[in-house]
Amino acid sequence: MNGRFYITTPIYYVNAEPHVGHAYSTIMSDILARHHRQLGDETFFLTGTDEHGDKIARAAAELGRTPKEHTDQISARFRAMWSLFGLSNDFFIRTTDPEHIAEVQRILVRLHDKGDIYKGSYGGWYCTSCEAFYNEGDLREGNLCPEHGRPVEWVEEENWFFRLSAYRDKLLALFDANPTFVRPAHRLNEARRIVEQVEDISISRANVTWGVPVPWDTSHVVYVWVDALLNYVTAPTYARPGEDLTERLWPADVQILAKDILKFHAVIWPALLMAADMEPPRSLFIHGYVLKGGERLSKTTGNLVDPVPYVERYGIDALRWYLAREIRFGEDGAFTDEGFIQRYNSELANEFGNLVNRVVSMIGRYRDGVVPADPGGDQELRTLITERVAAVTAVLANYDVTNAAEEVWKLVRRLNQLVEERAPWTLAKDPAKAGELDQVLVSLAEGVRAAAIMLWPFMPGSAAKALVAIGTPSDLPLLADITWGATVGTTVVPTDGPLFPRVEETA
Repeated sequence: MNGRFYITTPIYYVNAEPHVGHAYSTIMSDILARHHRQLGDETFFLTGTDEHGDKIARAAAELGRTPKEHTDQISARFRAMWSLFGLSNDFFIRTTDPEHIAEVQRILVRLHDKGDIYKGSYGGWYCTSCEAFYNEGDLREGNLCPEHGRPVEWVEEENWFFRLSAYRDKLLALFDANPTFVRPAHRLNEARRIVEQVEDISISRANVTWGVPVPWDTSHVVYVWVDALLNYVTAPTYARPGEDLTERLWPADVQILAKDILKFHAVIWPALLMAADMEPPRSLFIHGYVLKGGERLSKTTGNLVDPVPYVERYGIDALRWYLAREIRFGEDGAFTDEGFIQRYNSELANEFGNLVNRVVSMIGRYRDGVVPADPGGDQELRTLITERVAAVTAVLANYDVTNAAEEVWKLVRRLNQLVEERAPWTLAKDPAKAGELDQVLVSLAEGVRAAAIMLWPFMPGSAAKALVAIGTPSDLPLLADITWGATVGTTVVPTDGPLFPRVEETA
């Protein structure tokens, strides 16, 4: 990683309100970004909104707005939700930014001058919801879009084309040379099958007005997917005023996206970069869908989950933990009220929240609120903490967010077991066992601190409160800060109420 880490989410289409599916990609990316900040890496986290295309213009017209009025309103809602979620993104790009538009045009002129863009005629089945063309063999019965199940329309246009087929061998060579370019591995195999049958693609639209004008032919606008994909390299050119970060940041270390946009990112995107004489990203991580009632969340089908009520009732950390823990990163997973509350009560309230409260309370009761000196007799827990740090770091190096959460939770479970096994309340009754009591109290304090630091990427607000409670506050708790003995002599501060109050009713 060379001491830096550049991570991106897909940019979200502003035809509708943000929902849990959008939150999932972005929260998982935020967890990874925070982890790399904990490692001390210079980290840049990009997200934003995709604001051009025929679908946007139609959605705006239906609401009696201009496309710009519509995109301003919906993009602002995404930014407001990301603020509510406390996301740590370093920049929020909009494809209507004039700097982005100018850079898109500059890159396309380079491709046109090289001869990689030419004019031709095209006819194909087009889905407005996807802003994508499909081959007839890809459609559902009845000429329906394979993603949305809506009727597609036959579109014939004279457009500008990108010589994607000329990059077939280079793409296959990229896959061969870098078997982790697309993760999980079965998604790389899927990308390979697409590349083997790839044809040249249209990169402009003649009958759409809401988009980036093709610089050498203003009767056309840039196809929305090409415009959107280029955001990952346009953003570094102006994210920091007066400074171009491209040389420092590119190539991106990992780009997080859902499986429905694999073709665009694993095939078209690296080919565009090769044509522009730029390196492909180092890795793409493809996650599954958040499901409700067995169906993918989608505005088109009306099957959505609004995350805001969950945040308002249970807190953003509860939502972050549930998404990371319940839905295995890289696979489809169901979002259910029952599952949410079960995770919240059993893990957050009973195991972690209760652990922090009990440890702080016992130190307050038995040692006047000050963590005692360490008698030095708990090598087993010291070893366990070291192992957990190494395990979390290893699995997050492969972007396995769900397994990383489990690795941390092994420590939380063990700490709860230690409370019951060593029974500090019994030791406190026997002055002759004061040394044993000191040992269990300092061990629990050290364990809580280590767990809170490792949990910070997942639940930053609650982890920060736990660190304050154990007397070791930190705005950015580094993994290197997990050193045994850091809590000795600190004064604990009882939390203002439980970290995660239990709930009984349904969400």
